[in-house]
Amino acid sequence: QVELVESGGGLAQPGGFLRLSCEASGFSFGDYAMGWFRQSPGREREFVAAISATGKSTDYANSVRGRFLVSRDNTRNTLYLQMNSLELGDTAVYYCGKLRGALLQRHHNDLNYNAWGQGTQATVSS
Repeated sequence: QVELVESGGGLAQPGGFLRLSCEASGFSFGDYAMGWFRQSPGREREFVAAISATGKSTDYANSVRGRFLVSRDNTRNTLYLQMNSLELGDTAVYYCGKLRGALLQRHHNDLNYNAWGQGTQATVSS
């Protein structure tokens, strides 16, 4: 049974940082690309970042590029999202998702993910 469990959300000030984690179980984590999405009230879930199965390829939404860093530790079956220089607009529930394959293909579309975590709330406020 595939399970993804996010953690690390919380409250941060503008300009601050948070580090999210996503612990995976029930599948061969190192064989699949993974991604982060977020959703804020009244808005659709949007792509944030993705990483290939090996970690060699990454991609980011324009809104977070240069501020966020996606990484993974396949020995710990864990995905990470380091969020720096946080902005008020980063406030959202963040979800990790499992892509259907090892490569970054059509990873901006959440329909191409076949498993999701329950989400973790990240709030940026002064």
